[in-house]
Amino acid sequence: MTARNALRALFASIFLTLLVYTTFASTRQSMFAWGGMTSGPDRWWTIATMLDAYFGFLTFYVWVFYKELRWVPRIAWFIGIMLFGNMAMSAYVILQLGRLRADEPVAAILTARRG
Repeated sequence: MTARNALRALFASIFLTLLVYTTFASTRQSMFAWGGMTSGPDRWWTIATMLDAYFGFLTFYVWVFYKELRWVPRIAWFIGIMLFGNMAMSAYVILQLGRLRADEPVAAILTARRG
């Protein structure tokens, strides 16, 4: 298996797993009905976990901001990443892998900027 295909498989798996589990969880309980943010001893760890997640999303977005040359995609990806987190991030990597030319190494997704 090539590195490109391995990365496609990894990020597709992440995307699909998160999509399936998020859909499943949302049919069982509303995210806003969960008491972790408002009660009990887990409140502070819940907030810390959310901060950690969103700072991770923001860190990833810095790379997206660098890669995307136009403002509309930059804004759209920011919204997508902040709303959907790792699902949007894995989708972005899948799209970047798809933009690679056959002769380019996988490492090119890190720095190649195409508008």
